[in-house]
Amino acid sequence: MERYIGIDAHLKSCTIAIVGPSGRRLREQVVETNGQALRQFLASVAGQKHICLEEGELSAWLHEVLSPVAAQLVVIQPERRRGSKSDARDAWELADRLRQGDLKGMVYKAPGRFAGLRQAVHAQRVVTREMVRAKNRLRAVYRARGIQPEPEIYDARYRPAWLERLPEHDQVLAHHFSEHLDAVSATAKRAQAWLLQEARRYPVVRMIATAPGIGPVRASQIVASVVTPHRFRTKRQFWSYCGLAVVTRSSSDWERGENRQWVRRQVALPRGLNRNRNPLLKEVFKGAATSIITLMPDQPLCKNYERLLEAGTKPNLARLTIARQLAAAVLAMWKKQEVYDPARHDTTPTA
Repeated sequence: MERYIGIDAHLKSCTIAIVGPSGRRLREQVVETNGQALRQFLASVAGQKHICLEEGELSAWLHEVLSPVAAQLVVIQPERRRGSKSDARDAWELADRLRQGDLKGMVYKAPGRFAGLRQAVHAQRVVTREMVRAKNRLRAVYRARGIQPEPEIYDARYRPAWLERLPEHDQVLAHHFSEHLDAVSATAKRAQAWLLQEARRYPVVRMIATAPGIGPVRASQIVASVVTPHRFRTKRQFWSYCGLAVVTRSSSDWERGENRQWVRRQVALPRGLNRNRNPLLKEVFKGAATSIITLMPDQPLCKNYERLLEAGTKPNLARLTIARQLAAAVLAMWKKQEVYDPARHDTTPTA
């Protein structure tokens, strides 16, 4: 007997709705957000349990807690809803969509795999962002007084000389921002060390790091985000996940031809890259492509970039092409468990 269960989860309570195979609403219950309480309630539900919940701050923990008692557990991206809204409405909708198989934006969950590496990547990324914000705050104090700041303002050795160029009240503000920057920078160094320590535990990180423009940090970010390459059957699916897929739009696709037969019009136009993506992976591959273009002139991918420019391709589109080639190479390397081979990207014409 199948039971389709939708869970609308919040920090203090979870609203659970249970639907039968025919779509009949069987039960609605509010349960404390507690692993033991949730498992006990689900154990009282007879039959095979298929559970659906939305992606959020609790979804990874709930997936880990509820997987042992569920025949199927699905996490989906939340959708924007219009009209009336409540916890019960959301739970019933999730249960009914699961029953009908109307699931869009499914989220891959693997809480036990690369757990330490994933947390280290998250910490390094968050702290690095905060360090950039701290530098921008300090920089803004000088710019507000008409002073063009140099990188020396971030260095404690040269800071006193720079502070003297500010009025007294701005000196106090800049001093506080400088102390905050020093603390965040120290934390960023520790986060970076933790990330590199975790990366050394996994051979797959070292293998992916052999690709050009991708060092241990970017390789760790790829592994932590993707977890397994077999989620993607083709490179095009991987491009879409990374935000490197070109989106096209068309309208009025068909018209009458000369022989009165319907023929398709060539009206499909590109509309940029897909927005439903993993932003970290897009940042990784586009950043790696930039590194190749600016720092590796002898790399085959850099030569491919130069040939694209000579052929009239715009620089931003040429860089996108290099990022897509690199992403496809990384996916193939991971699936085949091979290190990077530059010859695969060498398209130099042979005599």
